[in-house]
Amino acid sequence: MFDDPNVVLHCEQIEKIYPGTKALDHVSFDVLRGKVNVLIGENGAGKSTLARAAAARFGFIYVDTGAIYRTVGLAAARAGLPLGAEEGVLALLPELDIRFGYAEDGAQHMYLNGEDVSGLIRTPEISMRASEVSAMPEVRAYLLDMQRKMAEQHSVIMDGRDIGTVVLPDAALKIFLTAGPERRAERRYLELHEKGAPDSYEQVLRDIIKRDENDSTRAAAPLRRAPDAVEVDTSELTLEQSIEKICALIAGRIGG
Repeated sequence: MFDDPNVVLHCEQIEKIYPGTKALDHVSFDVLRGKVNVLIGENGAGKSTLARAAAARFGFIYVDTGAIYRTVGLAAARAGLPLGAEEGVLALLPELDIRFGYAEDGAQHMYLNGEDVSGLIRTPEISMRASEVSAMPEVRAYLLDMQRKMAEQHSVIMDGRDIGTVVLPDAALKIFLTAGPERRAERRYLELHEKGAPDSYEQVLRDIIKRDENDSTRAAAPLRRAPDAVEVDTSELTLEQSIEKICALIAGRIGG
């Protein structure tokens, strides 16, 4: 059907709707064989929405690397480890069987020792745990191979803090998403509210500001833009406008 044999994913006129939001509105682009596409950015900037929707449309592999650290954070919490207990977390790692799974719509699920913990790792408490765990150099080194193997075995859209700078520095396209903390807090609050979480907007904003500080100042894999990444500020854009902008970048870079 298509002249270019390197096109393994042709997305045409995609529509994707989440509760209360139209995420994709007739978006088209191509993805080339063996290419890795990366979304990097601040917590709440919109990385997961775009990556998940684009990947799910045609069964492309979407990898949310932050979910790996969230899963480790959940295991640490269940083990009763205090925040920052690096030696305890390292001792725990060999006992953990962490696996990815994918639903029919492409949604990523995380499994911890056979248990689907996808919902359990999305609480504010585990978010803070994940930030602590992901700042531990030896933990990141331990989990790095898992992430690279996913990219070696599949064509992926990968979402994470240091994908373009550390994990996959040769990715075909790197996009750094950003937005003001108030805008990100609003998005996160609405997401949590839809799930019935009791957190207030003020608490969500405080958590985001704290995570921003932790993520940008820590010694191991701090949040930073790769020199060759394209920065997109979504503060004043609707979700539909943000996705249109990102998909246009993807199409322009890899052959849309």
